[in-house]
Amino acid sequence: MLRVIMRATMKHAEILVIGQGAAGLCAAISAKEAADEAAVPVKVTLVDAQSDQQCGGNTRWSPSNIRLKVDHQVEPGFVNAMLEQSGGRAEAAYFEQIASQSVELVKWLESMGVQFQSPPYYLARGPARIQPIGGGASLLKHLTARAVELGVQLVHELRMTDLQVEAGRVVGMSGRTPDQTVVALHADAVVLGCGGFEGNARMLAEHLGQAAAGFRLISPGTAHNDGAGMLAALAIGAQTAGDFSGAHAEPIDARSQQSAPVVLIYPYGVVVNALGQRFFDEGAGLMHETWEQFAHDMQFNCPGGTAYVITDASLRDIPDYQRAIRSEQPPIEASSLEEMAGLLGLPQDTLLQTVKTFNAACRPSSQGFDATVTDGLACYPANQPPKTNWALALQRPPFLAWPLVGALVYTLGGLKTDLHARVLGPQGPITGLYAAGEITGHFYGLAPNSVAMLRALIYGRIAGRRAFEDLEESKMS
Repeated sequence: MLRVIMRATMKHAEILVIGQGAAGLCAAISAKEAADEAAVPVKVTLVDAQSDQQCGGNTRWSPSNIRLKVDHQVEPGFVNAMLEQSGGRAEAAYFEQIASQSVELVKWLESMGVQFQSPPYYLARGPARIQPIGGGASLLKHLTARAVELGVQLVHELRMTDLQVEAGRVVGMSGRTPDQTVVALHADAVVLGCGGFEGNARMLAEHLGQAAAGFRLISPGTAHNDGAGMLAALAIGAQTAGDFSGAHAEPIDARSQQSAPVVLIYPYGVVVNALGQRFFDEGAGLMHETWEQFAHDMQFNCPGGTAYVITDASLRDIPDYQRAIRSEQPPIEASSLEEMAGLLGLPQDTLLQTVKTFNAACRPSSQGFDATVTDGLACYPANQPPKTNWALALQRPPFLAWPLVGALVYTLGGLKTDLHARVLGPQGPITGLYAAGEITGHFYGLAPNSVAMLRALIYGRIAGRRAFEDLEESKMS
């Protein structure tokens, strides 16, 4: 087998960035900008396992929602909300740094041509957020253009397999091309921005349980996040952080093969499993507070990993209800629940009894119903889970339904890093190794809404600049 070795022959330093998503691009750009500002010659190489048309992992397919207000600051109480969501396990300083750098981050991105908008938030109200116009694909386009302008070298179709270490310092990586040629790249510092392990069935089964290996993935790019960078870092002693038993997942239309065909009207109807039975409180909270647990319940607890949301015609009374449906597939429509049971392949008697019991527990009128907030319109059906909000009887045909499955978006467990994005080993920072984005830990329990992209951008930028600064400091010591 051919082995190609590429080592530094020039006098300037080299920084290697793995992953051409948001975190990796920010790292490469900030490293090169820092070097240029200091008038120091540094070669920055950005490596991705995919082609130039498929690179970018989740970023390419993501709407890239960012949890910031229109003034580009976090909302008051942001850090406390992150700590509360994590059950007290998250590091406050990690999120405090996000809060302190958000305004400068947006200015930096805007200087590269990225434009932002404030997207509507499905139906219910949620945290303030902004979004790059054109989503993740547009973000990749602008960041890649800036990287190329700065002279960052792009290398595609090289899948990382190992980190190279000499005298306790990371000095490069090894990888394979599609034809299995082994390539070794030398560097004075390596930044990992190559995603989590949601595309690795073996790691999913190991950390989340065997059923997780069968998760649908939210987008084509999600499959490219195979944990390779994480495994390489762990092999040289990197420590871990974050919730390895957790992963962000969302309910999608089981019929669709498109990217992220989410169906988020389930709080306003009844959700049943393949046995025709309700199994969770559809109205337990705002959509972004329940969708992850719902998606996990389907994958791990529902027969066949599938559930069905059923509503009546009152769904169409909700203004702009289509905003909460991103599937191209039309709803399954029936004039009666008996017909709906047949169309969905559900046991008719059980479904009819489920809905009858649910309806009997609902209030006789819809007064007080408000899809945009937790309205307190609750019901407590006998031998069924309660429905804490938005509890309306299903009685007005036509009835509408969507078959749903959970789709995996990203994993929560990852590498342990400090506030300088340095990867930590048992004795402290591993010299020459940095990481940002989904490959790092810091998230616990449920994924915080619209924070994954924000932290990838901020800590990617920190990682690249710090990699350069540490190289400069080492020359002077």
